[in-house]
Amino acid sequence: MKEMSQQDLEDKTGVSKRSISRLEQGESVQVDNLFKILLALDLGENIEMLVPDQTKRPSFYIEKADDKPKRVRKRTEKGDFKWGDEQ
Repeated sequence: MKEMSQQDLEDKTGVSKRSISRLEQGESVQVDNLFKILLALDLGENIEMLVPDQTKRPSFYIEKADDKPKRVRKRTEKGDFKWGDEQ
């Protein structure tokens, strides 16, 4: 990865220093600005990592902690709900 100042990156991409700073801090930025920055830093090959594989169903990308259903089983004496997998 290239090292350059925010000013150099702003000059090369046209993306404001504020947006560059937001990206560095992990805040949200516009996708087109992110692409411009990746290309300016010679990281264009990483753009593919941002786009999901269109041959896979959306549910493929959901992390599943376990396969047990999480359904309300009953109310306790206090009126609270208990999940189906709780004893």
